[in-house]
Amino acid sequence: MKIGLFFGSFNPIHHGHLMVAQAVLNQTDCQQIWFVISPQNPHKKSSSLLHEFDRMDMVDVAIADQYQFKSCDIEFNLPRPSYTIDTLAHLSEKYPQHEFRLIMGGDNLESFKSWKNFDKILDYFGLIVYPRGEKKQSDLWDHSSVQVIQAPFLHISATYIRDCIKQERSIKYLLPDKVIALIKQKKFYL
Repeated sequence: MKIGLFFGSFNPIHHGHLMVAQAVLNQTDCQQIWFVISPQNPHKKSSSLLHEFDRMDMVDVAIADQYQFKSCDIEFNLPRPSYTIDTLAHLSEKYPQHEFRLIMGGDNLESFKSWKNFDKILDYFGLIVYPRGEKKQSDLWDHSSVQVIQAPFLHISATYIRDCIKQERSIKYLLPDKVIALIKQKKFYL
């Protein structure tokens, strides 16, 4: 099976993430999208992150009605910080029957050559890239292992959502109602 891997903190997952995942299903040969919850992104501070199991619960609630979406906790048991190439190697070993491709925003493609073993990711897995309004300066946009898709561009950030929650402003329409209910029930981000 061909699987698109959507890595992220998902702190929290929101409609922008879900729209990109659906666009990947619609425009590529991927049969499933796995949301890989990163316990610690090497490029982000860990202090602002909700516990990884809480973030996974929010992902599970958000994708419950889409059978082609799955959550993936593979990085929870890997050394931290997790590097994408190491996670891809573990997934390939654990699921040799699947073919994995990495989903990323165009902003990440611009800095992709600074990633650990970026060339191996291109050679063995390939990328599905959705533009996010950036100027295309990287030569990787035209690389044979990069598939560019069109996805709605919504400037929704998890930081903005967390700030709204802290300031007791509405987050309606930014993320699924079931995720909002879980955030309220568990008092996340207060």
